[in-house]
Amino acid sequence: MLKKYIFLINQFILGHKKTFIALAAIILLTGVFEIIAFYNSTKKIDSNYEDYFSISYNSFKVTIPKNLNFAGEKVPIKEPTVRRAIARELQKNIYEQTHSLFLHKRASRWFPIIEPILKRNKIPDDFKYLAIVESQLTNAVSPQGATGFWQLIGSTAQGYGLEITNEVDERYHVEKSTEAACKYFKEAHKMFNNWTLVAASYNRGMGGIQTQLDKQNAESYYKLLLTAETARYIYKVLAIKEILSRPKVYGYQIKKGDLYGVPATRKIKVDTTIHDLSAFAIAQGFDYETLTTLNPWLRSNSLTNTSEKKYIIEFPRKGTTIVDIEKKQIPFPFQKQIRQQL
Repeated sequence: MLKKYIFLINQFILGHKKTFIALAAIILLTGVFEIIAFYNSTKKIDSNYEDYFSISYNSFKVTIPKNLNFAGEKVPIKEPTVRRAIARELQKNIYEQTHSLFLHKRASRWFPIIEPILKRNKIPDDFKYLAIVESQLTNAVSPQGATGFWQLIGSTAQGYGLEITNEVDERYHVEKSTEAACKYFKEAHKMFNNWTLVAASYNRGMGGIQTQLDKQNAESYYKLLLTAETARYIYKVLAIKEILSRPKVYGYQIKKGDLYGVPATRKIKVDTTIHDLSAFAIAQGFDYETLTTLNPWLRSNSLTNTSEKKYIIEFPRKGTTIVDIEKKQIPFPFQKQIRQQL
């Protein structure tokens, strides 16, 4: 019975051969037109996407640069462990695009302040990238209490001359904390005579790095077996350096107008007590939030200064006028306590 049905179907197809060929051709052409229509619609979407966004998204395989160095010291990229480590950090940072874009913005704001301090102290410029790895250029506080751009703990910061009280914490003062970090870098370089080891010791400590050098009979950071955090530390710095110094190479199309700038400020020298910083800010034509934004090292609403130490408090310069407290006779306790420094 089955053979009979197959025979009848075969005879039917042979009898309507032209019809089936025409039908197959129609189906084929319809498929081709559908593909063309889909391609055109996709192309239109891509065009709309490019018109809508100022930056196109690029996905690509990370290629290790031919030459890498930290502070002029060559990175042995031909070694497999080194290549894998730098590839990992590049891959991670390149594809965390939102995060990396903010780093570009913050670097534009803070590097012009950090760079001259490093240069003045004869510290290689590459050390500015440590501040990114440490704090992302924010006044962060770690669970262990390390604070500020350079993540200094209290005892270390005070040992390098920073003031820490209930009212003042100079770890939040970018210029002063950078000076303190430079003191550490100089001290560490006397010990190691190698900038890469100096940078690694900023994460592990001078004693920690020296112990491992002696224990492992090694001379290079790249030959040391270290804890996971310290083992990745220099590679993180190198990856950040690559991406921030060569953004276009890594797919970032950043316009100058998208970056943060360094605000113009006027500086007021204070050498006596200010009992009410909110009132002080208002007297300058600003609010307390503006004062603390530009001076995050002020940790209270008052500044006790019985020793007549000289502090510099900053306010925005653009569109403001210098407040003459004496002439205005403003009835605040700090009336005669500030000196103007342009």
